[in-house]
Amino acid sequence: MKLTLKIWRQKNGEAKGDLITYRLEDVNPDDSFLEMLDTLNYDLILNGEVPIAFDHDCREGICGMCSLFINGRPHGPDRGIATCQLHMRRFKNGDTIYVEPFRAKAFPIIKDLVVDRSAFDRIQQAGGYVSVNTSGNPQDANSIPIEKTVADAAFDSATCIGCGACVAACKNASAMLFVSAKVSQLALLPQGKVEAPSRVTNMVEQMDAEGFGNCTNTGACEIECPKGIRLIDIARMNWEYMKAKLTLSKS
Repeated sequence: MKLTLKIWRQKNGEAKGDLITYRLEDVNPDDSFLEMLDTLNYDLILNGEVPIAFDHDCREGICGMCSLFINGRPHGPDRGIATCQLHMRRFKNGDTIYVEPFRAKAFPIIKDLVVDRSAFDRIQQAGGYVSVNTSGNPQDANSIPIEKTVADAAFDSATCIGCGACVAACKNASAMLFVSAKVSQLALLPQGKVEAPSRVTNMVEQMDAEGFGNCTNTGACEIECPKGIRLIDIARMNWEYMKAKLTLSKS
């Protein structure tokens, strides 16, 4: 396959960036998108040029590190997959492909296609966990009966990989789908209900402090999410937040 790539190159967060054109003459259609970038970088290094910086880790659609904005869509044209699961056979011979980093104030560019998503880490650290002192005597996970429908819903929310596609897809750069998934996976289970008011309050406040926008209600985040996190999680988070504010105001 012959392809033309227009890739965002930026030396650092302070430097001015631009789209640089690369022409590839023999792309294997069975290569993944990241393998294609690997090949391009190999050629750049052989020619004494600086390789393109991009995030990657597991390359199995699990870690969410390989987040690229491809032809105007997070993770590219396919639905339900991360960038590492996108293959070049999805494109046609002669295509021009635009590759950019995720764009959001809260995701500052580090270099080229790499952005700083540590804002997600700080939101998670603000309350996305259950505080338990087991004192060396942990309880069996099956000792608390949980309805299957509830357990399945919690598991669906827990599949969020924190890639940031929801933020990149949203015109307000909202992180509400990510935060609501982390809130929902614990709010649905009895183990998470004890700290539910403080959890949702702290995580939403941290989300706002990081500079993410509010929900647009357009649903682009759900469409582009590689794990299919649903808008119902945002509704659940809003409900949990309202309950928390009423509960905390009376205490």
